[in-house]
Amino acid sequence: MKNYKAIVLLLAISILTVSCFEDNDDVGLSANEINDFVWKGMNVFYLYKDDISALSNNQFGINGLNNRYGTTEAYTSYLNETTSTKNLFESLIHEPEKIDRFSWIVSDYIALEQQFQGNSNTNGMEFNAYSTPNKPNEIFGVVRLVLPNSPADNSGLKRGDIFNAINGVTLTQDNLRTLLSPDNYTLNLAVYNDKNTLEETDDSIDPINTSVKLNKIPYTENPIFKTEIINSGGENIGYLMYNGFTAGSENELNAVFAEFKANNIQHLILDLRYNPGGSVRTTTLLASMITGQYTGEIFEKLVYNNDLQGNNSNFNFTNRLANGNTVNSLGLTKLYVLATGRSASASEGLINSLEPYMNEIIQIGSNTVGKTQASITLYDSPNFSRNNVNPNHTYAMQPLVANGVNKNDVSVPSTGLPPSLGFEYNETPINFGVLGHVDEPMLALALADIENTSVKSAAIKSKAKHTFKLLLESNTLNPLEGGMLID
Repeated sequence: MKNYKAIVLLLAISILTVSCFEDNDDVGLSANEINDFVWKGMNVFYLYKDDISALSNNQFGINGLNNRYGTTEAYTSYLNETTSTKNLFESLIHEPEKIDRFSWIVSDYIALEQQFQGNSNTNGMEFNAYSTPNKPNEIFGVVRLVLPNSPADNSGLKRGDIFNAINGVTLTQDNLRTLLSPDNYTLNLAVYNDKNTLEETDDSIDPINTSVKLNKIPYTENPIFKTEIINSGGENIGYLMYNGFTAGSENELNAVFAEFKANNIQHLILDLRYNPGGSVRTTTLLASMITGQYTGEIFEKLVYNNDLQGNNSNFNFTNRLANGNTVNSLGLTKLYVLATGRSASASEGLINSLEPYMNEIIQIGSNTVGKTQASITLYDSPNFSRNNVNPNHTYAMQPLVANGVNKNDVSVPSTGLPPSLGFEYNETPINFGVLGHVDEPMLALALADIENTSVKSAAIKSKAKHTFKLLLESNTLNPLEGGMLID
């Protein structure tokens, strides 16, 4: 369980044959070579191409499907209007503040591939950052997750630890990213002081004489963060914290479900609170493990742009892994899901696509991100695959190319999936709890419902008396993290 993060495989577009993409240098030396790749890739694949005038109107006389390297003087002029490939790419994005918040371009696809394979430099600390009480210009961070055997773990850092400075510099919104950028830095720890009063006007973040030195190392994250079998009221309850729908993790997921099945669990609590997404195929396999009684039926559909409707595809429940092994399925009709504003894409797709099949899905936490679209990696090559890639640069794009919907054609709203009524809960930095422990608030809310103990639920919620403004979290510092990926 050590070798995974999301791997993006290539989408085989059957109608795009090699003969359609022979590079005869028709564009000419005056055209910007990288910009040419960007426009043509977006013109073929982009989900919202009909909403972008430079793509939908085809004002350059280029048919992206049938004559990719046709050209006009207007097109050449268009490519040379900007020397910034990033600016060109962003000009082709549809309503980036509202609709397409998730397409991106990179100048180094080697680093991108390593990220998708789980090979990244990290110190192993994930965190949330909040406004410091009564000091609006300052912020403080709270460790939410520590990766096993990482520098953060080996330094003794733990979930719930608070820091308000780095290298002795007090944190603000303006300097946080800069202070976290180096490979090595020192966290200056602090504590939350509520002065033993109910009022928040006297609360403060007080530094303590403790610091933690962190260094970033190459690290491969295991998405299966924690599993537990909890006995409550004579029933066995399975708990799984899964932090990425990582292609390649299916065999180990199946082993987890084999243990659940052997222990005859009656309930499953699936913790996706920090899961940013991943492979659609892996999502389908997890759904098949949770259920098992719907083999062959549609789990999720992917719908492409109007020119690629022939590529619309269904992902069906299955009883077999890629290696032929039988899926260990539980046959459940009710599911508890822990989700937050950091649960995105494939996490949301799992909930949305299971909804038509389950008697009940109880979602505990807060609204999810609101991302239903899937993406692929496009390279500058004759058919946009990794093969025969242009050796003159290392740009690659990750545009949205399809929308994910459930069997009833319902998609996740852009506002995200709301928690179930009565199960609203925002993680509070003064009571994060220990992940997987029965007293951790979000897990405890699920257990309280299983035990039918409303008094316990009320007590848990009453402890979250303070309200905190979440300014950013560690995933936002990594734009390559997560997404719904087509493999």
